[in-house]
Amino acid sequence: MFIDYVKIHVKGGDGGNGSVSFRREKFVPRGGPDGGDGGNGGSVFLEADPLLATLLDLKYRPLHRAEKGKNGRGKNMSGRGGSDIVIKVPLGTVVSDEEGTVLTDLTQPGQRFCAAKGGHGGRGNQHFATPTLRAPHFAEEGLAGEERSLILELKLIADVGLVGLPNAGKSTLLASLTHATPKIAPYPFTTLHPNLGVYERPVSGEHIVFADIPGLIEGASRGAGLGDRFLRHIERTRILVHLVPFELAEQDFDTLFYKYNLVRAELASYSEKLTQKPQIVVLNKIDLTSEKTVQAIVRRFKKQGITPLPISAQQKTRLKPLLTKILKTLNDMKSKNEEKD
Repeated sequence: MFIDYVKIHVKGGDGGNGSVSFRREKFVPRGGPDGGDGGNGGSVFLEADPLLATLLDLKYRPLHRAEKGKNGRGKNMSGRGGSDIVIKVPLGTVVSDEEGTVLTDLTQPGQRFCAAKGGHGGRGNQHFATPTLRAPHFAEEGLAGEERSLILELKLIADVGLVGLPNAGKSTLLASLTHATPKIAPYPFTTLHPNLGVYERPVSGEHIVFADIPGLIEGASRGAGLGDRFLRHIERTRILVHLVPFELAEQDFDTLFYKYNLVRAELASYSEKLTQKPQIVVLNKIDLTSEKTVQAIVRRFKKQGITPLPISAQQKTRLKPLLTKILKTLNDMKSKNEEKD
């Protein structure tokens, strides 16, 4: 199961209590205080793990408590500190408190965040001895560990996001460009969660990560269909590939342009930043119509200032120009970022 939103409760370990003890030896009947300190409680950490892709484990284990510190003992013996807990989460996990304030964004492998700090151990009575109080019969209690509820929200990290209406062919394109094996079927909402695929450049060996986002429908940004649950995953993609599919009964420009604008409107409703990302428009399923119709539709799109790339993801037709365009767009973005630096 793909789980990208969970609420967990974390509790740092309480600190151990300080000890009340006095030195008592055969020839030292009235030795001074020698109570040891309590150990610190363990802390709860979140750590980004590139091998994970879901928050599923945390859905079924929402409560996490670190170990308490041990109490201090006589002869100046401090208690052992409690063990920390490290919770592994996928790259791209955003951590917020219950009020919605973002506390951290775990995007780098091995990056850690202290979710709940352990309490300090109490001091033993040896620390409270003074010239006027040589035998203190008290010590500090350990402090309670931090405790709170956190919201974990996964936002996938990918170079290219595939967007479009249901049954636009996004999963088929992902499978054709990468070694991913998403579920593919000729009906809407086949994809019920985002899928990732990796394309490796032949010469450099550089990896490009593609994300297949479940189909958007009208009103997705307001909660309709599945789109509102997964629009967050588009936020981290560098560019968008927008698939507009030909259908047997829908080969006219007005219908295709309506489909194009519908998805654009949903992206803008969710976040204006999404419409500012570089976007490559793709006319998919050209095997369902004639070449003459395809070229006529391409010309109509160009009149609107859009240059679409016609392909057939299923037949793997004309995928090379699309891949070239994707690589060039990513390289141009990289060059611009280097110039800014």
